[in-house]
Amino acid sequence: MERGVQRWAVDISQWNPSPREFSSALTLLPRHEHSSILRFFKMEDRKRALVSRLLQYALVHYILKIPFDEIIIKRTLEGKPYLECDKLASEFPNFNFNVSHHGDFVVIASEPLCLVGLDVVSYTTPQNEDTIEFVENFSSYFSSLEWKNIMDAGSSFSVLVEFYRYWSLKEAYVKAIGSGMATGLEQVEFLHIEWNDIQVKVGGEILKEWRCWISELGNGHCVAVAKGHPRFATESYRVTLRRSEFDGNEYHAGLLLPNVSFVAKTVEQLIFMSIE
Repeated sequence: MERGVQRWAVDISQWNPSPREFSSALTLLPRHEHSSILRFFKMEDRKRALVSRLLQYALVHYILKIPFDEIIIKRTLEGKPYLECDKLASEFPNFNFNVSHHGDFVVIASEPLCLVGLDVVSYTTPQNEDTIEFVENFSSYFSSLEWKNIMDAGSSFSVLVEFYRYWSLKEAYVKAIGSGMATGLEQVEFLHIEWNDIQVKVGGEILKEWRCWISELGNGHCVAVAKGHPRFATESYRVTLRRSEFDGNEYHAGLLLPNVSFVAKTVEQLIFMSIE
């Protein structure tokens, strides 16, 4: 099942398409995806949306060998993307994926059995607002331990980095289960040893069937990945899964698959994959 574990990242700051090049890339996607990309006014936002869609189709094509024009990706009411297709490879009992974009990066992660969620953040200093005051606006979303770790981080920038790491982990978890953005973040707590051996607690209980990681992408960005048991999925997302129940041995075989490093991809590579 290891082939189903993929982590890809695209630095969109390296892609500056002409209007013709952008339109050409857009035509690689199904027409129903176009409006969700073109609704953005700023080109940077359009680039993020386009690359996000290209990543999803390219990854599904790469792993499952489904032709681009036969891939059907839909979204739950909460916005969680899922693959609707009866051609899933049998070695992947519960293939699913998640995407995120912020700053310069658009990222995607997939798992063959476990739920997966991820969130990328840029350590962007707030404009026209004091950094500490900005962070304090979100204090209600953190446990007392998390908040102490954030505020004791040191300089104002260190506080910002610590805040974004916790925030990205929380977002990765709620995205994995298919919940709406920022829903129930205050119920999710993360424990770690210098950002290793990360454990997640929900409602005060450590979830032993989950694993989480934080990685640095460079250029002042980090990405969090959370993977866990499909039975934690929200009802609207669970109905899109092939399976939500597994025996202990089968589930742990998926849970303990290695968390591979993020692989840098270019938009040109994604475009080539669509036509190969």
